Amino acid sequence: MQNSTAIKENMLDNTVNIEKAKKMEVFEPRIIGFLCNWCSYAGADKAGAAQKPYSPNVSVIKVMCSGRIDPQFILEAFKKGADGVMILACHPGDCHYKEGNYRAVQRHRLLLRLLKQFGIEEERCRFDYVSAGEGDRFVSVINETVEAVKKLGPLKI
Repeated sequence: MQNSTAIKENMLDNTVNIEKAKKMEVFEPRIIGFLCNWCSYAGADKAGAAQKPYSPNVSVIKVMCSGRIDPQFILEAFKKGADGVMILACHPGDCHYKEGNYRAVQRHRLLLRLLKQFGIEEERCRFDYVSAGEGDRFVSVINETVEAVKKLGPLKI
């Protein structure tokens, strides 16, 4: 009789230890990055060519222009498990398609209001500018975004 009680207690202890180990795991966010082909993607390429280290948490999707990013893309990314989304565009006045980045800014502002209604923090959807020559800036934007999303923890929707 004591044997079965000791076995049960041992199993319970093991279960508790497994739960503690799970809680101690470090959260690594999954972030989707939409990068403009002409500037931001080229900035990422420059960072890669210079072998600048940055967080591997961002999966890059190249788009021809940030102005072509439909808000549904961002919502779908969150729906499919992304913890954060980045939209990186050309600097104002440098858009290859003249005004695509201005459209992207307007859409991002509206998107933030929509995300708030879903209970998703604004910090999970970052919009920023990175030009083709800004490999260092690309690295810092990536690392800053990953750290901000890590502090927020996993997205629960």
